[in-house]
Amino acid sequence: MKEGQKRGLVALGTLLAVAGCVFAYLEVFTKGVDRLPERPCAGAVDRDLAVRALPSARTAEERGRLMRMSEDLAFFCYVSTSDSTISGEAESADSSVATWRRHYAHRLSGKTVEVSAGDVHAISTPRLATVYVPCTLPSQKRKAAEAYSLSAEARTIGTTRAKGDELRQVLVDFAYQLARHAYRAGECQEPRSFPESLPRLSEGRVLDDSLD
Repeated sequence: MKEGQKRGLVALGTLLAVAGCVFAYLEVFTKGVDRLPERPCAGAVDRDLAVRALPSARTAEERGRLMRMSEDLAFFCYVSTSDSTISGEAESADSSVATWRRHYAHRLSGKTVEVSAGDVHAISTPRLATVYVPCTLPSQKRKAAEAYSLSAEARTIGTTRAKGDELRQVLVDFAYQLARHAYRAGECQEPRSFPESLPRLSEGRVLDDSLD
C-alpha cells in the first residue's frame, strides 16, 4: 500500500496530542450500565448496545470526544465498567473502499464477514468491527489521493455478556452508529440518508484471501 493510501487507515496517534478543537465529557454512573443515558457518548450510540455487550456492574462510565484538526476529524467513544469496556472511534480517511477492505480482511485470522447498504460497508472480524462511509469534510479542499471517507472501528476489552455471533453483531452496530454520528458532526458534504441499521451479519458475505 502506498504511503498516501495509508493516511486514513493509520490511527491518528501523535495528532491526538497536538492542538485542536476538542469536545469531551466524562460521566460516571453508580448504578451500572443500565443507568447510563439512553444514548451515551454525546448521543452517538444506543445504550442497549453497551448493555448487551458488558456484564452487569455496580458502576459504569461513558465518554465521548470529538476532535477537529486542520483537515481531519475524529470521534471517540467508550463505555466502561471496572472490568470491561466497549469502545470505538470514527476517523476521517483518504482511502477507497477496496483499500479499506484489504486492510481489514487480512488483519486477523478467522471468519471475516462484510455487509453493506449502498456505499456504506461494514466488516466483522473475530475481534473487531469496522465501517466505511464516503465523506468529504468541508475542510478537505484538495483532491483526494483515493477517496475521502470515514472509517470507524469498535471492539471490547475484558469479559463480555454477549458472545460469538451476537457480540460480533453488537460491535458492527456500535461502529455503524459511531460512523453515522461522526458523519453528521463533521458535516460531510455528500447528501445521505442513513438506514436505521445495516443488514445483519447472517446476510453478509464471507471474505477470503482472493481479495486483490
